[in-house]
Formats: sequence, C-alpha cells, structure tokens
Amino acid sequence: MEPRARGRFRFALSFGVLALPACADGFRFGAPDPVTGEGQEVLELWRGSHWVAAGVGLLIYGLVVFAVLRYRRRNDDLPSQTPENIPVEIAYTLTPLVIVAVLFGFTVVTQQRVTALSADPDVVVDVVGFQWSWEFKYPEEAVTVASDGVGAPRIVLPVGSTVRFRLASSDVVHSFWVPRFLVKRDLIPGVNNQFDVDVVDAGEWVGRCAEFCGLDHYRMRFEVAAVPEAQYRAWLDEQREVSAP
Repeated sequence: MEPRARGRFRFALSFGVLALPACADGFRFGAPDPVTGEGQEVLELWRGSHWVAAGVGLLIYGLVVFAVLRYRRRNDDLPSQTPENIPVEIAYTLTPLVIVAVLFGFTVVTQQRVTALSADPDVVVDVVGFQWSWEFKYPEEAVTVASDGVGAPRIVLPVGSTVRFRLASSDVVHSFWVPRFLVKRDLIPGVNNQFDVDVVDAGEWVGRCAEFCGLDHYRMRFEVAAVPEAQYRAWLDEQREVSAP
C-alpha cells in the first residue's frame, strides 16, 4: 500500500474508532439511558452539544485539509503574502461567540425546566444522608426506610408520577445521585435542597453518594425501584406492617 493510501486508511480507521461508541449507545455519547423526564431534557442538551462540537471539529479539519491541499508548496517561490483579511477575521471571531451564546441559551432553558418544582407532587420523599448510609421518609404515607447496617436501603416509586426529593444531611456534604435519573443534587448541612423527577420508566437502579464524605464513602449505596401504582401501594402497606409495634 502506498504511503498516501496508508495515511488515508489510518485516518478513516481512527475516525471509525472514535465514532463507534456514539453509535453503540444510540448517539447518547456516553450518557446512560434516562428513566426520568428531566433526564431526557439533560440528554437532549448533552446530545446537541456534542453534535455542535462534532460539526465544529469537522469544519476545522476540513479547513486544514483544504489549506494543505490548496496552498501546499509546489516550487521554491515565496507564496503570496496577505497581511490581513478583515471579513475572515470578523467571521472567525463572531462565529465562536455565536455558538457559545446559542449553547448558553439552550443550557439556561434546560436548567429552568430540570430544576422547576411541581405545585403538587404525587410523592414526597425526605432524604437524610449520614456517615455512611441513608434514611428515606415518606411523610405523607408514614413510612420510613432506613439502613440495617448491612445491605443498601431500598426505596420504591410509582411509575408515571412526579416525585419530590427533599434533601438533608446530618453531618457532612453528601450527594444524592441515581445515574439513570441524569439528575443529582448535594445534601449540604443547613441547606434545604430539593428537586422533582418525573418517573417515566419502570425498573430497578442503583444510587450512590457522589460526594466524597469520609472513610466509608464507598458504602453509601441505595436501591431505587419504579413500579406500577398498585405494586407501590402494596409495598407501602408492607412497610407499615413491618414498622408496626
């Protein structure tokens, strides 16, 4: 194979290797498949930003290749020297500013949607983080789920509902994170953080603390299950029976 052909082959192979992960995950670019409405919003912003970055990258590579082929040295003559090109300079100054402004605008809109709180959530869960586990309270249902010191505590949510998590820490900073939600929020002592998620898919997922909080930080895992309403109600009844004196 000739050197030029070998170079083109290597370039095509490298591009294919870089593009393969994006194709494999349905063009989520490494993000997990979201199971909440807010996660879908975040994924769309993430996906759009990557497509813009890919377009900018292709444009830059295209201009480099064009310059190499169009203005490559053919003899010993000095190429024409142009001290300035005002239109080009204006274009490559304004274009990045416009791209950043557009991405910023989409980010602000998405953030407003993701952080918006419902006037009447279907389920309220009070989350208390402590070294080194979790306690979950359903204040409207008189149900509390606490760690037994061995396994990870498990919370159950009804599919198709808006769930509000009210976060509190009894010691240091923790972070409530379910990767499939694509949303997380810190638990800060003295700060009343809260957020809503619209649970759109059934399933079971693992959550964890995403803020290093001490020696046994790795133990701060919990489980989340999203189930139909009837199964959710049955789980609440079971929890009341277990906690009854």
